[in-house]
Amino acid sequence: MVGKLNPVVEAVTARIEERSRASRAAYLEMIRSRRPAAFARARLTEGNLAHQSAGCAVLEKAQILGAGWPVIGIITSYNDMLSAHAPFEVYPQLIREAAREVHAIAQVAGGVPAMCDGVTQGQEGMELSLFSRDVIAMASAIGLSHDTFDAALHLGVCDKIVPGLVIAALRFGWLPSVFVPAGPMPSGLPNPEKIRVRQLFSEGKVGREALLKAEAESYHSQGTCTFYGTANSNQMLMEVMGLHMPGAAFPNPGTQLRNALTRAATHRAAAITAQGADYRPAGELIDARAVVNGIVGLMATGGSTNHALHIPAIAAAAGLSVTLEDFSDLSRVTPLLARIYPNGPADVNHFHAAGGMSFLMAQLLMAGLLHGDAQGVAGPIADYAQEPVLSEGALAWQPAPAESGDLDVLRPFDNPFSADGGLRLVTGLLGEGVLKVSAVKAGHRLVEAPAAVFESQQALKEAFEAGRLNRDFVAVVRFQGAAANGMPELHGLTPLLGVLQDRGHRVALVTDGRMSGASGKIPSAIHLSPEAAQGGPIAKVRDGDIIRLDAEAGTLDVKVDVAQFMARDAAPFRPNRPPAGLGRELFDLFRMNISSAASGASPFNFLGLRS
Repeated sequence: MVGKLNPVVEAVTARIEERSRASRAAYLEMIRSRRPAAFARARLTEGNLAHQSAGCAVLEKAQILGAGWPVIGIITSYNDMLSAHAPFEVYPQLIREAAREVHAIAQVAGGVPAMCDGVTQGQEGMELSLFSRDVIAMASAIGLSHDTFDAALHLGVCDKIVPGLVIAALRFGWLPSVFVPAGPMPSGLPNPEKIRVRQLFSEGKVGREALLKAEAESYHSQGTCTFYGTANSNQMLMEVMGLHMPGAAFPNPGTQLRNALTRAATHRAAAITAQGADYRPAGELIDARAVVNGIVGLMATGGSTNHALHIPAIAAAAGLSVTLEDFSDLSRVTPLLARIYPNGPADVNHFHAAGGMSFLMAQLLMAGLLHGDAQGVAGPIADYAQEPVLSEGALAWQPAPAESGDLDVLRPFDNPFSADGGLRLVTGLLGEGVLKVSAVKAGHRLVEAPAAVFESQQALKEAFEAGRLNRDFVAVVRFQGAAANGMPELHGLTPLLGVLQDRGHRVALVTDGRMSGASGKIPSAIHLSPEAAQGGPIAKVRDGDIIRLDAEAGTLDVKVDVAQFMARDAAPFRPNRPPAGLGRELFDLFRMNISSAASGASPFNFLGLRS
């Protein structure tokens, strides 16, 4: 059942459409002009076709040269270091076999890098993490630029990988694109116990052996990490926006159901090409309704703050302009229906078992919070409120469960965990940023305390270890934006600030950087824009300035006379590290051309807003 559309959802959608009228029209003109009249390879020369088919098996070669079957291009992010992407090793062969079943050809068009933020957390390589999103988009474009494919399958799961793949899919928006995940690893050490050990280690109460044991028991097999960070938020997003097959997000890797969903995605890609009766190009599917659906899903589940960067960047690739005000307004009317770690003790496997995506989408549709008439690869979003099952070995879908299997994890819209979603827009003299409140207890949502200013994550750690932070304070960690150093996640600060909060201190974080998508209980105003390296006022904050962060009101104030504050000299930008090393020097062009965090921290200028 689909309820009457919420008036705020309707209004936000309408203003995105109006704000984007010219850019969206230009985008649609571009993709519609590229719709092929026949198979894409029909425009190739004989020499081009010979090269395309040379590496194929006999059957596929005959069909390419005879132009009898559509060709599906696979963009894969496989590597076997990244646990979430290791299952993709066997997908190309499974997909080729599934394609043959429906008289289609599947070829790996190209591979893209897939960086593990878990490996690079706190390390130099993390400075390349956010930029990898845009490298992935460009690498995908190279694979698809052979211009010989009638549809695409995008194999990706983790943090920057899926947003990068979506950006590319939208710039090739005349192609139907189906996203194919691999699923989360089985549950390991409970997340609260992992965090308990991390905090004990940060206090020097347990050694590295205990810490390594806890970490290895948490991240223990192939599949996505089971906390609700950016990787699992990606899977929710792809389903709510209609780029998955229904229910594809969270079945575990290597299961019969997972393999059946991958085959079904292949069959569907072959069925929705321009040559068939149900053409579903990605650029037409991802419209303002789809983007709003994605934001609503993010709010209803307390998803990753990283998507306050990724969704505007994705929307821009489709000619749509999305602002943080849109996020904030949708958050105010979207109830929090899920508690998945770090917002609660359960992991994504518990969420899936409690009813998962089908129950969530059914509830949001009934509440009038999703555009049920928005279209996905499998049909209207209203039809996504169903779950996949195997019936006598065959894939089938059944209606979403009528009730949650665990009200501590997943709730109906009329009995939410909270009346509004998990993200706030914060504004004030220091600029504009976002704050995730879904895991912050009510008593910690207002902090007024002296600023303790740091220009690196390491400097704050050193102050903690020296015992200089046993007090109330607001940590101001600046020069951590994309133009400064690539905007690495400041995940290492979470256990330290958590220890201080647990000791009874009033603590908060203000930064132009970003936190892990799994960061939780510390009130953190992040993605502050403009960033310090681009002249943002955060560069004028001094130690001892009284900072007031009010998560409920969405305000970030400095108790300093405005004229005096603005007259201050800004602190000069001194890079935290030498400009070369680990390939960071290859990304100077990104740092010099990056947009603000509020517009997605992107080097691309799809909306023509930068000269």
